[in-house]
Amino acid sequence: MIVLSILVVLLAVLVAAFAYRLAVLRRGGTAAILRNLPNDAGIGWRHGIIRYGEETLQFFKLSSLRPGPDSRISRQGIEIGVRRSPQDTEYDIMTDDIVIVSVSDGDSGLAFEFALDRGALTAFLSWIESRPSGRSLRGRPPGMTD
Repeated sequence: MIVLSILVVLLAVLVAAFAYRLAVLRRGGTAAILRNLPNDAGIGWRHGIIRYGEETLQFFKLSSLRPGPDSRISRQGIEIGVRRSPQDTEYDIMTDDIVIVSVSDGDSGLAFEFALDRGALTAFLSWIESRPSGRSLRGRPPGMTD
């Protein structure tokens, strides 16, 4: 009887975690496929959504029960690498309309590849280009007034 009670509680916790994650994903974002680098060709891609914040890009995997984002990339540290089309086995989960762009986070040292459709790529690049410059983020020296 105790084992059955424990299983019911664990199942309830799992269902609650799934419902919470579903609610988080339904709040919106841009569809994307992401993989961490380095990785073998065609391996490690994860479907999810990305959300753009003022300071970070957040990636939420569709198949995760984690309460928060699965990956974060700093807006100020982001560096865009090469763009390419899907290759070989990547066509199993992608179409010709997809562009794969390599991205690194200079602040954390992490590297990723994003697979985005052309509209999502435009939004992604606009978000990066509209970030404030490093100069505008620096504070003024003490004693300086307008």
